[in-house]
Amino acid sequence: MSRNTRRGFLKESGTVGLGLSLVAGQASGAIAANEKISVACIGVRGRGNSVMQSFVQEPDCDITHICDIRESVRLQRGAEIKQKTGRMPKLLNDYRDLLNDKSIDAFMVATPDHWHALLTIEGCLAGKDVYVEKPASHNILEGKTAVAAARKHDRMVQMGTQIRSAPFLQEAVDYVNSGALGKVIYGKAWETARNGEVHLPPDSKPPKDLDYEIWQGPAPERPHNKSIVGSAWRWLYDYGTGDLGNDGVHRIDYCRHVMGLDRMPDAISCSGGKYFFDDDQQFPDTMLVNYEYPDKVLQYEMRLWSKSKLHGAGEGANIYGENGWVMLTNNSWKAYDPAGKVVRQGSSDVGQQAHIRNFLDAVRSRKRESLNQEIYSGHVSTVMCHAGNISCRTGRKLRLDARTETFDDTEANQYVGREHRRGFELPDIV
Repeated sequence: MSRNTRRGFLKESGTVGLGLSLVAGQASGAIAANEKISVACIGVRGRGNSVMQSFVQEPDCDITHICDIRESVRLQRGAEIKQKTGRMPKLLNDYRDLLNDKSIDAFMVATPDHWHALLTIEGCLAGKDVYVEKPASHNILEGKTAVAAARKHDRMVQMGTQIRSAPFLQEAVDYVNSGALGKVIYGKAWETARNGEVHLPPDSKPPKDLDYEIWQGPAPERPHNKSIVGSAWRWLYDYGTGDLGNDGVHRIDYCRHVMGLDRMPDAISCSGGKYFFDDDQQFPDTMLVNYEYPDKVLQYEMRLWSKSKLHGAGEGANIYGENGWVMLTNNSWKAYDPAGKVVRQGSSDVGQQAHIRNFLDAVRSRKRESLNQEIYSGHVSTVMCHAGNISCRTGRKLRLDARTETFDDTEANQYVGREHRRGFELPDIV
């Protein structure tokens, strides 16, 4: 089946062109209080396994299906889930086999970035709720389409920026909202680290236990390369979003959340490039991105070659007001007065388990507003990452139209979306 097109598959299964005939809620409507939520986990090798284990910990959740394009991975994960729960999930290679299964309530998506939005869209069209890892999409158009699919089919879709559910972050939000900082104008998020180099070996035949046709999905056709499939995909334009979309999305997200910036910026400008590494990665290793709002500025700094930290943290964000500032890390916050004295602080875990619980509660209640990182909010943070990368690629300051999600620049708009490979087309949501 790996060579079948998606359109052909859906035709054979009695649906029409990408499942548009599916009725919202067909697979998962209201779930009775005594029923468990059935979750199909798609992509369970690394981060996906970690997220899946968090779902396992929730007593009202069943991992009923595991879908991974590596046979060895799905066999191992299936055995591990059976050992923990006493129940063997169904093991599948092709996500399309999940779409018409009415027993499935929700998808967990933790694939490479180039699959995030398409699986979210497919899930929504098939009546599934979706928990999707960050970033929410590979490009702006895919993310916009995912939001439209979730809205049209009334799906609960949560992006996996789990810090949104961490208690410490809400404490920081409450402190800033209290007016303690006075007028808040500027925020700065950052990443500093010494990353490794990316050197691709010669292309080779895919291993027998890997379905490379599905791994490629909507990306352009190219020969198999074991390093790209392994982890180097993150640093290549066709598959990943660079470190801005990988790590930066977390820091940008909680910085703008505490600043009260709920919408997309008006303008984006980036200074940076690939200055340190002489290797095969395509994204910048150095970036300073400014996001401009009518009365605020958020800046993101990325240094992937530097061992030096900012304010003692390799990644974090500062929010500056007229009467002091707040520093955020991934598990803590501190408020400082103008003299630099700590006046309030707090800490907690990073919120992963709470984020899963928040999603499952929304699946039951059908209250989209109860999600701590609902798909549109996740899309805003993801668009900021895409826009920073696009500004760097074009070398220009860009103005963003939040209504159309396009730029005032012809070259920049070439990167808003892309042509999908045949059989994995992006649907129109009408």
